Amino acid sequence: MKRHIAAILFLLAAPLAAAQQPSAQRQKLPPLRAVVEQYLQTQSAGLPGQVSITVGNIDPRTSLAACPSPQAFQQPGARAWGKTTVGVRCTAPTPWTVYIQATVSVVAEYVAAAVPLAQGQSIDAGQLVMLQGDIAAMPNGIITDMAQAIGRTPTASLQAGTPLRLDTLKSKPVVQQGQAVRLVSTGSNFSVSTEARALGNAGEGQVAQARTRSGTVVSGTARAGGIIEIAI
Repeated sequence: MKRHIAAILFLLAAPLAAAQQPSAQRQKLPPLRAVVEQYLQTQSAGLPGQVSITVGNIDPRTSLAACPSPQAFQQPGARAWGKTTVGVRCTAPTPWTVYIQATVSVVAEYVAAAVPLAQGQSIDAGQLVMLQGDIAAMPNGIITDMAQAIGRTPTASLQAGTPLRLDTLKSKPVVQQGQAVRLVSTGSNFSVSTEARALGNAGEGQVAQARTRSGTVVSGTARAGGIIEIAI
């Protein structure tokens, strides 16, 4: 009889004891948004102009285990400006990952065409103008320094007001097809040079090919003054 009564008392007390036990701690969501903002501030520190960061909201229904050190990251190749996505992950004690949307705007001056520019036309300073806008919302390679555009030629005709990008401009050739060039090979304690003839046009820093007097075709880096540097 006593055992029966004890069993009944245990069953009645069990739910009450369970209710009094603290539930597992859950991760607060606002700190995760702060982790994303800090990450983007660090990533955009070297960008020109005024940077503004807006981190999107997290679904309030999201339930995650408490994490002492959440870490922000991005997928390889992802931009840390414009409209982007940042992941936040926890490795211990309970692994989880959540992705948060964000927008990084960078208001800065950029170089644009002041007049229509024809394809192949060499650009001078009088044909350029500095405008201001959100360069983070523009394609990669926007030029922010006029010196990067002067002397180059557009690969296609451009209307006035068009932002200039590095990938739409060609460098002025420093090596031209048929030109007599000097091949230079430099090591730690020596430098060797020989004459050759360029097989095509190449701008500063581009790959250039040349044929030596013996008929050998070599490749190197084009430099001003008709020089092709050969890596050893």
